[in-house]
Amino acid sequence: MKTKPYLLSETNWKTVKENEYEIAILPWGATEAHNYHLPYGIDNIQSDFISAEAARICWEQGIKTIVLPCVPYGVNTGQLDIPYTINLNPSTHFCVLEDIIESLHYQGTEKLVIVNGHGGNDFKQIIRELQPRYPEIFICTLDWWKILDNSAYFAEPGDHGGEMETCNLLFIDPDLMLPVEQAGNGKAKKFKLKGIREGWVWAQREWTKISEDTGVGNPVKATSEKGEKFLRDVTHKIAEFLVELAHADLDDLYE
Repeated sequence: MKTKPYLLSETNWKTVKENEYEIAILPWGATEAHNYHLPYGIDNIQSDFISAEAARICWEQGIKTIVLPCVPYGVNTGQLDIPYTINLNPSTHFCVLEDIIESLHYQGTEKLVIVNGHGGNDFKQIIRELQPRYPEIFICTLDWWKILDNSAYFAEPGDHGGEMETCNLLFIDPDLMLPVEQAGNGKAKKFKLKGIREGWVWAQREWTKISEDTGVGNPVKATSEKGEKFLRDVTHKIAEFLVELAHADLDDLYE
């Protein structure tokens, strides 16, 4: 049995006891429909994969990171009328994250990185409230799909079940999806309100009113090769940050 010491769900107490981990990584996704062809858990699958790959790269450089099990439920208040889309309210996210941080704090963890895989999740305000309660832990969050210029990798990335996510799963595990030919075109309506269209006003989208197939973005041009290149680059970018964070002095973070 070959365990991966950087994946908590696949390792054991003997391994954990023998290693002094420098950073805890928490993947966080959602359970929701993604067009006709992608699984409900695609946000979790991507967050898990990206976190694991970044941690693996870190271990190859001597940086001991540990990936916690993914939290599989996100904020999905705009999709509650779609069967089996599971919503956790932001206030519930707060409670779940605080319980996780409290456990890590009790055990001496000093650095926590949340790898967010769902656009409806927003941890910034939660961290603002939790950080003063746990000043001994550095808490940060990243949205993996915002790290790179996605248009350099995909013809039409989309923001939900489109080309980008389809490419990623074609590389990670194509057996988990239906053929792209069975997907909808991901055509989505936009708000009529000018301020929202221009981006300086925000309102929640009601999903069944904007998309017939729950997708936003056409996946027709998706290929495994595109997903491989994108995931390689994004995981290396995250790993670079993790290595930098591992070496960082928490008492001297500013210049």
